[in-house]
Amino acid sequence: MITCVVHYTIDPSRIAEFEEFGRAWMKLVDRNGGNHHGYFLPAEGASDQALALFSFPSLADYERYRSLFGVDPDFVAADQIRDSSGCVVRYDRTFMRPMLPER
Repeated sequence: MITCVVHYTIDPSRIAEFEEFGRAWMKLVDRNGGNHHGYFLPAEGASDQALALFSFPSLADYERYRSLFGVDPDFVAADQIRDSSGCVVRYDRTFMRPMLPER
């Protein structure tokens, strides 16, 4: 399993637009073989930081999902929310492997 951690710097005045953007991407990840663990938004105090975490069974599965960027109309529409609203100032991705509790 590979987990993508996306660190966002957001415009705090556009939280509603960021939430709309996030809801669209959660559906796209889950629909295309991933497991979205959610977005983590500022809760108390002023902050411009947010996180998203989602996993795919393998890097190859993630790459298949990424191949849809800019091609699939739903992916284009989700990016349009970000681009037209200005809710995301910048972002970066890190790939991690989870160490989960033994069950």
